Amino acid sequence: MSRAAAEAGTSLLELTLVLGLAALLGWLGAGFPRRGHAGLAAAQGELRASVEQAFLLARARGTVVVVALSGHSAGCAGLHPRGEHGVVPPLTLPRGVRWGIPDPSVPPPPGAGDTLQAHRTGQAHACITVTPDRSAEANAWYLSDGEDAVYLGLSDRGRITLLRWRHHLRQWRSI
Repeated sequence: MSRAAAEAGTSLLELTLVLGLAALLGWLGAGFPRRGHAGLAAAQGELRASVEQAFLLARARGTVVVVALSGHSAGCAGLHPRGEHGVVPPLTLPRGVRWGIPDPSVPPPPGAGDTLQAHRTGQAHACITVTPDRSAEANAWYLSDGEDAVYLGLSDRGRITLLRWRHHLRQWRSI
């Protein structure tokens, strides 16, 4: 390679600096990572996948299927005493994420006032039962990490609504 061709290219040092700067700008553009929110994001994805899997399994088997939190699946078996149900693998929450609304200052999502009250009074349960015709018996779940929260709502026709409470914005946003 001639000297003129070498001078026209870029050096390894220049390439490293440019890639490092691009990585730094990408990290800043994504926002600073905040404690616990990665666990909540993972839990919301797992929750949606579990409910979708339950709908598919219920339809394939022709029976009701239960989605439960890890440690709560034994209590879900009593929901259908005839034993005609299946259970998808229990949902295990990441460290720092818990089931339920963390703080009374979080307003209910649009159209979910009664379900929020059930969580606050202890009447909500940690099992979602879906049927082959795509209906659901438990129609709302909340997960939280102490600041942000996730709401999973199921309509009587099995339509899934996922909303996320953004503490710093003080509003619910569609996921």
